[in-house]
Amino acid sequence: MGLFKWLKHYAKSSLKKGRIFRKRDRQMRQRTSQKARRYFTSVFCFISCILILLTWTAIDALCAQEFKTPGSGAMTRKTSPYEKEGKERDMVEEDKLTEEEGRCLLSVARQTIHQRLFSSERQDLPDSQVSPKFSEKRGTFVTLTIDGGLRGCIGHIIPQESLLEGIRINAINAAFQDPRFRPLSRKEWESVKIEISILTAPQALTYSDAEDLLDKLRPGIDGVIIKKGFHQATFLPQVWEQLPDKKEFLTHLCMKAGLERDAWKKEKLEVSTYQVQAFEEH
Repeated sequence: MGLFKWLKHYAKSSLKKGRIFRKRDRQMRQRTSQKARRYFTSVFCFISCILILLTWTAIDALCAQEFKTPGSGAMTRKTSPYEKEGKERDMVEEDKLTEEEGRCLLSVARQTIHQRLFSSERQDLPDSQVSPKFSEKRGTFVTLTIDGGLRGCIGHIIPQESLLEGIRINAINAAFQDPRFRPLSRKEWESVKIEISILTAPQALTYSDAEDLLDKLRPGIDGVIIKKGFHQATFLPQVWEQLPDKKEFLTHLCMKAGLERDAWKKEKLEVSTYQVQAFEEH
């Protein structure tokens, strides 16, 4: 009789322990599954962020991309239906710089980078070369290329300083502060080509719907700014050379701003346009 009770008690204890072990096993599997889900979710989010950043970087590279003509040592633009004069067509004569003034600002940009790169003393422009236009507040961009590939492009759409100071600041930023590239090195210096872009003040573009927006955009002439809440982006007029189709242009611009690809179709965006006068080294 005592043996029977002992066996009965042992059986109950074994069943109880078995239930406990199974419960613990289920809990461990659940915790492991949750950790795995969190891990793969984190990996997926990380990869998605990297892909988005790479996409934006690729689009940003269009802002001033230039190409080297085969067999030529000079830097020239890719053949395009949009000539340089087109981008300047709507600029009033008072806003335009002369070729001499443009060459002077290119020289300023190169000297500014050289001074920072080689720790040399700053050389101010002779009074005879200082144009009254250099003291005007103008939006500016400075673009660096090496062998036709983008090496840096930074600028201000809204004027924040004088034209001359803006060229100096953005030359330094394009060479050493563009987050897409490492700082320019002395080894690269002799291969760098510089382009400067002088912007007119942005003007709001009023439109009724997506079709009206397409009708009012002028490829090769207008730089375009779009804004929706905290999302904002711009393409210089030079980008029309790579994205000549208006729909494709707006789609890429929306992506650059972090909006949906077709936001320009479905949402009411704030749109502004501006023109550019560009000067480049050859």
